[in-house]
Amino acid sequence: MMKENQLIQNTIDFVKKELQHAEGGHDWFHIERVFNTSKLLLKHEQADAMVVQLAALLHDIADPKFHGGDESIGPKTAETFLKSKSVDGGTIHHVANIIKHMSFKNSLETETEKFTSKELQIVQDADRLDAIGAIGIARAFNYGGFKNRELHNPDIPPNLDMTKEEYKKSKGPTINHFYEKLLLLKDKMNTKTGKKLAEERHQFMLDYLKQFYKEWNGDE
Repeated sequence: MMKENQLIQNTIDFVKKELQHAEGGHDWFHIERVFNTSKLLLKHEQADAMVVQLAALLHDIADPKFHGGDESIGPKTAETFLKSKSVDGGTIHHVANIIKHMSFKNSLETETEKFTSKELQIVQDADRLDAIGAIGIARAFNYGGFKNRELHNPDIPPNLDMTKEEYKKSKGPTINHFYEKLLLLKDKMNTKTGKKLAEERHQFMLDYLKQFYKEWNGDE
């Protein structure tokens, strides 16, 4: 396997090229933020740094949302790339498993057999932190606009008991997404540092929603 620093740089170059036309909430800058946050979390956790960094960089290489819901493309794309760089099989398998199991919608599954590892927990926390707070709000509305969804519709209540399939097919207003996902993430953090960072971002979203409704309703 090539030197670690060179492998990371080659992976960065690959991801940048693959995601150059990506939707703004799932572009290279999202990957870069998750990558940097993963490295921050690594300072406080015992884990395989190479697996964490590769998984952070490759976790959205082929997001199912933009590939007809196909959840196999991401892990396969990552595997093919890492094999081309002669990465060892154990690392490749671990990275692919992280990509396969880290998304929020997969947490809605009821099956008992679920993959987990400290490395997955770190990348998952970093990804979820990017889904909440100021950037999380911006990403939610960016994706809502990309899908031509309403900002808010008081006649369409949030669905708080969605199955994985219902979540994947949801076309509800963006404000509903706060209740169906974003406000739930604080309590789903795995690491101590992730939990700590999530607190402030969670509160920011609550404050935002309070202001949003105030303006929506024309209140003083």
